Amino acid sequence: MLISATIVTLNEERNIARAIRSLTCADEILVVDSGSTDQTREIAQSLGAKVITEPWRGYAAQKNFAAGQATHDWILSLDADEALTPELAEQIAKIEASQTKADAYAFPRLAHYLGRWIRHSGWYPDRKVRLYHRHHALWTGDYVHESVQVSGTTAVLTGDLLHYTCDSLAQHRMTLNRYTDLAAEELLARGKSIPLSRLVFDPPWTFIRSYLLQRGFLDGPQGFTIARMAALYTYQKYAKARRR
Repeated sequence: MLISATIVTLNEERNIARAIRSLTCADEILVVDSGSTDQTREIAQSLGAKVITEPWRGYAAQKNFAAGQATHDWILSLDADEALTPELAEQIAKIEASQTKADAYAFPRLAHYLGRWIRHSGWYPDRKVRLYHRHHALWTGDYVHESVQVSGTTAVLTGDLLHYTCDSLAQHRMTLNRYTDLAAEELLARGKSIPLSRLVFDPPWTFIRSYLLQRGFLDGPQGFTIARMAALYTYQKYAKARRR
């Protein structure tokens, strides 16, 4: 079982080295860059990755393009701000010796947010399919929240995929603004009507679900911030969709 690890990038010089160094189980590392103006490509090449420059196609389409450029059929797809734990890398490396193999593998993603690992708030275990046979799986999603759709069997590994999210609240606000733009576009593309009641009732419900029902209060001040920003995300995506 030979594995090609793929990473799509744009100005990820702060993250790319950590992601590449964690890929000890990969036989090939392929970085598809959409026009970085920082040192992303140079850093990736210096660490042995193959770098391809490709104009941005959208999240799912860019990741499918990367899989298509890989040498091997097994694809391990990471975002630049993610990294395998040594435990997960070891589990992936041992799949070849296992008696049964699935068509794809999911593993839990553990987020680092404002200096803390988040184990509640609806953020963990947040299992994601990231290792898959490219003849049995495909990235889907035109706007936000792209995911791997598998035609076959999926197994679950227990090692964590680390996700280094926002280092500051300002960074989170910038990300939220970008994603709510995309979410609003998706709502409009699907012909979704947004009644005023969604703006009134959905944001507070989102906060209650994250902070109380999903025990965000156990994540300290960061848990409160996550719940508040989730509510803001809900409000902004609906408000932007109604304005367009």
